[in-house]
Amino acid sequence: MNRREAIESAVRILAPRIPRHEFEAVTDHALSSRGLHTASPETAAWLSLTAYIRHRLTEYDNLLEEGYDPESARFFVLDDMNAVLEEWGSPRRVVEED
Repeated sequence: MNRREAIESAVRILAPRIPRHEFEAVTDHALSSRGLHTASPETAAWLSLTAYIRHRLTEYDNLLEEGYDPESARFFVLDDMNAVLEEWGSPRRVVEED
C-alpha cells in the first residue's frame, strides 16, 4: 500500500461519511503538507481532517481576523468542529488539548 492509499484508508476510518470532494481535499492536504510528510498516515489524516474542518467549515479564520488569539479561536469553534466530525461518522472528537 502506498502513502496515498494508507492516508485514504485512515480518512475513511476517521470520517466514513465525509463528502467525496472534502475527502479529496483532506487527502491531498495530508500528502502535500511538508509538516505531515513524516507523520504516520493515521496522524497525517487526523491533523489534515481537523485542519480542514477548522479552516473551511468554522468561523476560526474570521475569529483570528477579529483579533482573537489562536487558542481562544480554537476554543470557540470546538463544538462546531465536533458537530462536523459527528455528522461525518467519526469515532474521534477534538478536545481542548488538540
